[in-house]
Amino acid sequence: MLDQVISKKLNHTNYWGFILLLFFAIPIRAQYLLLPDRVFDGEEMHSGWVVAVNENKIVYAGPETGLQRANSYQRKELKGKTLMPGIIEGHSHILLHPYNETEWNDQVLKESSAERAVRATVHAKKSLMAGVTTMRDLGSEGAGYTDVYLKKTIDEGIIPGPRLLVAGPAIVATGAYGPKGFHEGVTVPLGAVPVSGKAEAIKEVRNQMGGGANLIKIYADYRWAKDEPSQATFLQEEIDAMVATATTAGRYVVAHASTPEGMKRAILGGVETIEHGDGGTSEIFKLMKEHNVALCATLAAGDATEQYKGWQKDREPDTDRIVQKKKSFALALESGVDIVFGGDVGVFPHGENYREIELMVYYGMQPLNVLQSATSVNAQIFHLDDLGRIQPEYLADIIAVEGNPIENIALMREVKFVMKDGVIYKDE
Repeated sequence: MLDQVISKKLNHTNYWGFILLLFFAIPIRAQYLLLPDRVFDGEEMHSGWVVAVNENKIVYAGPETGLQRANSYQRKELKGKTLMPGIIEGHSHILLHPYNETEWNDQVLKESSAERAVRATVHAKKSLMAGVTTMRDLGSEGAGYTDVYLKKTIDEGIIPGPRLLVAGPAIVATGAYGPKGFHEGVTVPLGAVPVSGKAEAIKEVRNQMGGGANLIKIYADYRWAKDEPSQATFLQEEIDAMVATATTAGRYVVAHASTPEGMKRAILGGVETIEHGDGGTSEIFKLMKEHNVALCATLAAGDATEQYKGWQKDREPDTDRIVQKKKSFALALESGVDIVFGGDVGVFPHGENYREIELMVYYGMQPLNVLQSATSVNAQIFHLDDLGRIQPEYLADIIAVEGNPIENIALMREVKFVMKDGVIYKDE
């Protein structure tokens, strides 16, 4: 009888111990009152503001005197810091790592999807700790739908990482993408899915949407052979068909495009953003503006790959590629097209997203406009109606940096506070 009583008590204790363990394992959202020196709300900088968060929503942003029941919140001092919306990265490859570590061909051919997924869990955490709370991932680069499942594990709280918008495998014209250089008897995995003709293009867009892609990425131009200049690949009718298929299903299309002709076909076809745009001209950027197409210039990727090839930045003259990039970016700014913040991170280390921010300023964009691009502008272009701003009813994706990044953009390198969906992941 005594044994039964003891056993019952032990079981009762174990039960409540298990419940407590579950309670502490779940990320806890609370009512926070964040007190920084200044707040960048996605549009402009404000001094003397506080931000109130209730669970996963922002409920107030403004002077503390305007907040009712301010004493009911847990006060969080962020002295000396600037509070701002979480960074929205516009062009990433979470399944890639820097090409000076392993060349792209070898990542696609020699690293399994399982290995690349494991690496990506590290990339996701590094991105979040760098203040990236949302990330548009533009192609799994030979790893199929692994990005879709990474998104799932983040959404389910299995691993920490940014909110992901994923493109799945991406779509290329038959024969235009790599890896290449093998004889006809060798079958190799490709970095994207090849299609030819309207029927195949439509079918693949539907396959990728059905596979979990949030958007469709196409390659409007590419090199047909090694060391050749890029050429337009898809016919206009093929691009038109892919965009129509995606938009009918409530998705949108983005285009890798660096040549004037490739950019033109993509713009006329109805894509929402042009990725890279190295060869953009005044006429092409004017066309983009007329069709409300934004540019994601990916300055940091070109900067990194030129250094991988031996360019000694700041000690040697700019390479031809850098000269052209600066020229096209200046033309884009002059045209007034919307600029998407996105660095093609993965080509360079995840967590160093600030490289693109710094280069955007260095290449001529005003710091305030760069911060807008990385927050409210990207949110608007990516159809994220409750992100990118510090204002009531928006999701509590909030970061903080030391000092004032408008005065010194390099401060974006050191993110000290990260909150995503009302949960604090970093607090230094």
